Amino acid sequence: MNDRPALRQRLIQERLALPDRLALAEDLQRVLRVWLVRRPELTIGAYWPIKGEFDPLPALYRWSEAHPNRRIGLPVVDKVHGTLRFHVWYPGCPMEEDAYAIPKPKDTETFEPQLLIVPCVGYGPCGLRLGYGGGFMDRTLAGLQPRPATAGVGYGHGFLPMLKAEPHDVPLDAMLTEEGVVWDKG
Repeated sequence: MNDRPALRQRLIQERLALPDRLALAEDLQRVLRVWLVRRPELTIGAYWPIKGEFDPLPALYRWSEAHPNRRIGLPVVDKVHGTLRFHVWYPGCPMEEDAYAIPKPKDTETFEPQLLIVPCVGYGPCGLRLGYGGGFMDRTLAGLQPRPATAGVGYGHGFLPMLKAEPHDVPLDAMLTEEGVVWDKG
């Protein structure tokens, strides 16, 4: 079950075809909002949703409104190092497309997040995450010191019980789906 390119394609197509994806997204919004209540972090790095991914930004914006020092960041690719830098995002901030045609904040402050909300194409046991295969998130996590806490988000259809770790994989600390918190090491 480690033909990752085939798994990615299949899971993305399944996610796009989920007949109740909007209802599942509402459920996952609730799970994420409740999970964030007990979190001590003031800075969260997230992502701009693509290819039918869950959109964490509404829940994160509600989280940010509760404290004036809370900040949300979206990734900007550092092409030289193949990693991600996080730039402050807020509703209505100036945006531009990156090299992958994904919107990113334009000319906003950078910061190192204390918590990363990580999109999952699929996920397996013990914190394993199946992403898009570019390695950006794993390289970013490997280089951030201190390492931020990580929470994967995705739909339950993406669970891969036989997914095997590869040497570069950095396990997640928590995984959230529309069904609730799948695991949380915190």
